[in-house]
Amino acid sequence: MLGAQEDSVNINRLSLLFIGDIMGHDEQIASAFNPGTGNYEYDDVFSYVRDEISEADIAIGNLEVTLGGPPYKGYPAFSSPASLAAACSNAGIDVLVTANNHSVDRGKKGILSTIQRLDSLGIMHTGTFADSAARDSLSPLIIEKNGISIAILNYTYGTNGLKVPPPTIVNMLDTAVISSDIKKALALNADVIIPFVHWGIEYDTLPSAEQKRLARFFFSKGADLIIGSHPHVLQQMEWTPADSCRGDNLVVYSLGNFVSNQRTIRRDGGSMVRIELEKADSITRVSRAGYYLTWVYTPVENGRKKFYVLPCSVYENRPEYFSRPSDYQKMKLFIRNSRRLLNTLNTGIGEIICTEEGWVY
Repeated sequence: MLGAQEDSVNINRLSLLFIGDIMGHDEQIASAFNPGTGNYEYDDVFSYVRDEISEADIAIGNLEVTLGGPPYKGYPAFSSPASLAAACSNAGIDVLVTANNHSVDRGKKGILSTIQRLDSLGIMHTGTFADSAARDSLSPLIIEKNGISIAILNYTYGTNGLKVPPPTIVNMLDTAVISSDIKKALALNADVIIPFVHWGIEYDTLPSAEQKRLARFFFSKGADLIIGSHPHVLQQMEWTPADSCRGDNLVVYSLGNFVSNQRTIRRDGGSMVRIELEKADSITRVSRAGYYLTWVYTPVENGRKKFYVLPCSVYENRPEYFSRPSDYQKMKLFIRNSRRLLNTLNTGIGEIICTEEGWVY
């Protein structure tokens, strides 16, 4: 439960990092293939943000593909090599949420294969389940670290019209189910309840009325932090006032794309949101929150299109780094548009900027 508190001698601290849409378009799959080894290799994607990811106590990302096995394919029926998830883990991502509109792209086999491959890699996950018994035992995902317990819930608005094949389960935005899940998380004494929600209108930079309605509903039932995905563009981040029994709440309506081959304006980047928690005298609060802007750089190296996620504030004044001046200008445009949007609409949460002294909130 979040709330205001006085400083205490014995304070537990936990840092969280939330990462947006991890996509797997055809061009990304082709880029990852190493003809010399016959393997798919994704580690380079994370090389410029690895430190920021691994430094967080718990990093959580949205896996918006299935790991359904070959043939590997991007849009519209995504299936990526399991090495994509392995690279996420190697970069420091601890949790992948799997309920999204592409969860059923490869049917029952894809759902089960994704679960099995994440389990084999030791990556925590939630959102899709083999059956109701698995959901009952595994949801909400409870993680305890540094003396703080968080509950992660994950839901999607739909699955592109595809029916979820029984007995598998994809968590849907069903208010009765959500109420029950949050009640269970409260009964398990979670200090912080975090729904990661796949919602909204694709490519719209403003949250819809439905997103705002659902955010109010989540908070009314006891959620503390809401993290949004699906629009593939950034949307605002807001603190909402404390009610009579709980503390301030934070909603991130859309993190945007973390990595994808969407190269048009606003879709070519996103944000990583860092939230720092403190707990003292059984009260947990957000002590600090901010976001990194990130942009997907796609140079051609040795005849292959590469994908790198860049921390924007590190490279925004380094045009010499970019092999093509047009790439640098595209990143600068993304930064300008993102700052204009978020500086105007955000409430209580700002950008984390790289300076000579390090990262500054």
